[in-house]
Amino acid sequence: MKRYSLGIDYGTNSCRSLLIDLDNGAEVGSTVFNYPSGEMGILLDPKDPHVARQNPQDYLDGLESVTRGALEQAKTNVAGFDPSQVVGIGIDTTGSTPIPVNKDGTPLGLLPEFKDNLNAMVWLWKDHTGHAEAAEITKLGGEMRPNIMAKCGGIYSSEWFWSKILRLSRVDAKVFDAAFSFVEHCDWIPAVLSGNTDPLTLKRSVCAGGHKAMFSAEWGGLPDKEFLAKLDPKLADLRDRLYSEAHTADTKAGGLCTEWANRLGLKEGTAICVGAFDAHTGAVGAGIKEGTLVKILGTSTCDLMISPTSKPLADVPGVCGIVNGSVLPGYYGIEAGQSAVGDLFLWLVNHLVPDSYGKTVGEKFVNMEKAMEGQKPGATGLLALDWNNGNRTILVDVRLTGLLLGQTLHTEAHEIYRAYIEATAFGALTIIKRVEEYGVKVEEVVNTGGLSIKNATLMQIYADIIGKPMKVSQSEQTCALGAAIFGAVAAGAGTWQELQSKVTAIREKVYHPIPENVAVYRELYALYRTLHDAFGTAEWSGKINHVMKQLLDIRAKQS
Repeated sequence: MKRYSLGIDYGTNSCRSLLIDLDNGAEVGSTVFNYPSGEMGILLDPKDPHVARQNPQDYLDGLESVTRGALEQAKTNVAGFDPSQVVGIGIDTTGSTPIPVNKDGTPLGLLPEFKDNLNAMVWLWKDHTGHAEAAEITKLGGEMRPNIMAKCGGIYSSEWFWSKILRLSRVDAKVFDAAFSFVEHCDWIPAVLSGNTDPLTLKRSVCAGGHKAMFSAEWGGLPDKEFLAKLDPKLADLRDRLYSEAHTADTKAGGLCTEWANRLGLKEGTAICVGAFDAHTGAVGAGIKEGTLVKILGTSTCDLMISPTSKPLADVPGVCGIVNGSVLPGYYGIEAGQSAVGDLFLWLVNHLVPDSYGKTVGEKFVNMEKAMEGQKPGATGLLALDWNNGNRTILVDVRLTGLLLGQTLHTEAHEIYRAYIEATAFGALTIIKRVEEYGVKVEEVVNTGGLSIKNATLMQIYADIIGKPMKVSQSEQTCALGAAIFGAVAAGAGTWQELQSKVTAIREKVYHPIPENVAVYRELYALYRTLHDAFGTAEWSGKINHVMKQLLDIRAKQS
């Protein structure tokens, strides 16, 4: 009998499904649900640009919509398809995206008394309101628990679990006190599907716990009460209502409960795996292995690498964590990334690109890419820092902002677009240099996400700047694909190694570095690192008066 697995990928603005044939990876059904609440699914506060929350009801409505949509497509696409052939369900989400819940595991945002309170809603990964709390955690962690801080790159982020919880305790005691516990989005959905939302017994993800909540068996789970009490006694009390165990994504979280089997049109008892973050399942769906860096190119980027637990691995300053089992069991997962890539390009088009490039966002992107054809590296005379949404790696500082240098009265929009592409590529190279400096060799880069498929100019620029061939995953939905793989493993349909070899592939087109471009970008990268270190680090000392004129010199050579 044919066997299928369903992956559900919860993104920043929408969720999508992917139903795959476990024999060959054929994608037989996929639909998208755009979150209806707020602005593109995000609940904002006009008084505070750092606020980014979501409505948990959107997650439930989306789950039903995309699952039924995928099943209907499969019935049309595959003769004889039956939903009973779906053996497993996998879930991936953004993170850290914690949800305040009551004792039953119901999100406070779904309760009538909190329906209009932003603080009771889901705290989306890109909520940066806890930046001061993150700095406080970093300082105290360095003093009291340097061994813990070393595993999360030495700096705690406002995007992560504890900074958000601490922030909530200070700005809204009523909501904090009403929250029996907090559950990551990636843990809550499998709990809902299995019918066990009890915060004390639902299965938690080691991916979420390890990368964002400083969880490790090495020091007994979550940070100890003494440390948490120094931040806030309420956090020490909360620790007892969180979790002491966390699991890899190949673990079965439970079977599909009766209610959700009926709502989704699937068989009761269908295996559900423990959830994980989107980038981590995306790495699995892209075929990650030792020596491979998987780059998920989306609104932001996540970079994932793995290293076998049988080998010693040094702590890497500035990364988003080194966690045993966060990507694959038996391997350390190493996460890094950039806070704005697609978001940065979209901001440019929405606010600065004139209508002469087109009337719609899509037309403007297409025509700017056409205008860049044949343009040589350095010919724009521009250099940018890609920090419009802060820096995730290697500086881990959300209070850094963007910079565009080298503008003249002749600068055009497509040249600024190219400078931003180059800036994100320079940021990517900075990450690679950091991990390689600490002994993690990057032999190949596999890219996934919409930008890697739709933007050939970007991919060639990345190849030229990084100096390595840029490969692209066959699937456009590697996050959902990786989730589906884990769902199948939880169902006993095979090992992750067997399934990954069957259902993942690389596209034929590979972007190879062009030697003459590599040479120019090497010069530009030296200037980028000067600006990066000058504006981003307290330790830097030197001069930057040469940067503008050197950009002009490089431009002159390329004209």
